[in-house]
Amino acid sequence: MSIISVLKKKNKKTLFTTPSHNGNYCIFHKFYQWYRRDISEVDAYNPQAALEKAEKEAAKIYGVNSTHFLTNGSTSGIIAAVLSCCKKGDKVLVWSNAHQCHKNACILAGADILEYNLPYNTNWGVFEPAKPDFYAQLIKENMPKALIITSPSYEGLVSDIKEISSICKKNNVYLIVDEAHGALYPFSDLLPESAVKYADFTVQSLHKTAGGINPTALLHCNCSITPKTALKLITTTSPSYPMMATIEANIKYLNSSKGRKKIHELITEINAVKTKLTNLQFYGDDPSKILFKKEGMSGYDLSRVLFNKYNIEDERANEKSVMLLTGIGTTKKMLEKLNYLIRL
Repeated sequence: MSIISVLKKKNKKTLFTTPSHNGNYCIFHKFYQWYRRDISEVDAYNPQAALEKAEKEAAKIYGVNSTHFLTNGSTSGIIAAVLSCCKKGDKVLVWSNAHQCHKNACILAGADILEYNLPYNTNWGVFEPAKPDFYAQLIKENMPKALIITSPSYEGLVSDIKEISSICKKNNVYLIVDEAHGALYPFSDLLPESAVKYADFTVQSLHKTAGGINPTALLHCNCSITPKTALKLITTTSPSYPMMATIEANIKYLNSSKGRKKIHELITEINAVKTKLTNLQFYGDDPSKILFKKEGMSGYDLSRVLFNKYNIEDERANEKSVMLLTGIGTTKKMLEKLNYLIRL
């Protein structure tokens, strides 16, 4: 039985349990269906078994030892990964400009943070991935317990996770990959290869590009350590099963022929638009992140023109370039609107 079918189950019991609204009293009426499906761990429903089954099925889809549904974003996944493999006094290599949860995870584990810097591309205003040799030297010099890498970057630049993983394994270093922006990768050959096959822990945000609701995410584990104990330390004992159900449905959609076709069409359409916009320069490893610039214009000026003249709001702009984030919700009509940028 799936989580969704559990939530659709008609309960004949009178529940004097949490949640106290009992699926009937809805303070905000537009969320009525959500309230109806908001249940707790009571015998009348027993959703825990369905959740365990859904996570096991997800692990098979991703080809990993275990997959864990997260309803507190990739942040909780990173923290759980560090807590799982590190203890007080262990050294952890963390990118100096990484998401704050990387350092927070080390603080909670009592681990020593060893910051490293990545090369900065002044032509595009973005940080570049470091070569595997860079990490090999870092590991040799510091002998850390774990290495945390952000791949892809916010702008869609990808590290050689396969080779870096090989280096980590030779040195008994746990590799944790923040793949928050790469949740589509396992489902299309047109996108970079996912870290899930190689890293000990990989975290993905379904809500960023894969069509999930905020803040649904996944933690994949490919080593002998299970993050279950760590997750219990940082997550609520009253999980949102409607959110869990959306994760289950999200993964099934991405892995379906319809979902894979949607991703294929998205990338194909993006590439077609790029081909037409010969007045712009494009960069990056991930085509779903449209990183571009125009000669003679700063990224900030370009962003303002997009917003004021073409009613296009970008995800991020810097002094050199602009980045448009696309994903499951990006339509062909939206992408066709970008053709007007030939006039810039």
